[in-house]
Amino acid sequence: MPRPPKHSELIERIYDAGLHPELWSEVVVSLNAFIGSQACGLISKDPVSKSGATHYYCGVDPHYIQLYAETYARYDPLARLPRYGEVRNIPDLVNFDEYRRGRFYQEWLRPQGCVDVANVVLERSKSPCPMLLTVIPGKEMLDAEKRARMQLLVPHASRALLINQAVERKQQRAIALAEVVDRLNAGVILLDAACHIVHSNPAAETILAADDFLRSVSGRLVARSSEANLALRDIFRDAGEVSVAAAAGRKIPLMSHDGSYHVAHVIALPSLLRDGAAERTSAVGALFIWKAELDARSCAGLIDRAFELTSSELRVLQSIVEVGGVPETAAALGIAETTVKTHLHRVFAKTGVSRQADLVKLVAGFSNPLVH
Repeated sequence: MPRPPKHSELIERIYDAGLHPELWSEVVVSLNAFIGSQACGLISKDPVSKSGATHYYCGVDPHYIQLYAETYARYDPLARLPRYGEVRNIPDLVNFDEYRRGRFYQEWLRPQGCVDVANVVLERSKSPCPMLLTVIPGKEMLDAEKRARMQLLVPHASRALLINQAVERKQQRAIALAEVVDRLNAGVILLDAACHIVHSNPAAETILAADDFLRSVSGRLVARSSEANLALRDIFRDAGEVSVAAAAGRKIPLMSHDGSYHVAHVIALPSLLRDGAAERTSAVGALFIWKAELDARSCAGLIDRAFELTSSELRVLQSIVEVGGVPETAAALGIAETTVKTHLHRVFAKTGVSRQADLVKLVAGFSNPLVH
């Protein structure tokens, strides 16, 4: 039997397990020593089906754990769960003489040299299978001292389990979001305060592998352009600078060797990504990278819905963006220049811009994959 830990030491270990669930196995051993019981475990119990699952335990032969799950859980008199925080042993819930004649005692507990079992529910919520602290005192019944020690542990074990659940929910959400990011056609790169790459999705890995306008040097993101490099170092100094740049819609232009342009949009990380994992990420922000292309036709539906353009107005807008000015558009569409000007003025009025160059910028904004 290990040395019983001090109360303060044990509470510390319980909360450590709240953040790191893999520590519960060791903590259960400490709980058992503190209570002074023969066996101890954390189990979940379904009060309807009476089935139970043992998550962490000590002091019981694994053979009996298997027998409990397969057969004897349904005969367990403690299947009638008490309210949260109430330590109850067998005589608290059933007639003890009848219990001693039953299968649970005769076939499962007695062969282990024990006579009593105690439970306390550790979850306040109406979970269909609440978590319990279960104790087998030993050859004697649960006494007042062991009951009091179990009672002392309830609020701390309960809070630690709540922390486990909260961390698990955040991890699940972060994993789901990471899966979405990895499926994007645009590159996504998470950076720390020194512009080291913390994470890159497959599209970003392809960009970096090309070793063109962006590359990884000893794990650090480096841009081909010195201006882009300065912008990266300035923005990614800390999460605060990233948030300011993201709120301002800051973009970093990037040019490849063949003269084509890409755009890196600065993104502030939500707390989900910064704190969603058990270990905090060092990332302070992210870059969303896509090829700068004007494709008025692919986003025509979005522009039409946004500004309620007629089909003629939409055709003129597309032609202005793709072909050029009024004369070129008139020739391409086979209509008079005066007709183009009439439609163009209506487009200006509906979109709120006054120059053809601004129309090109507007369409470019709708081509941004972040808008899609």
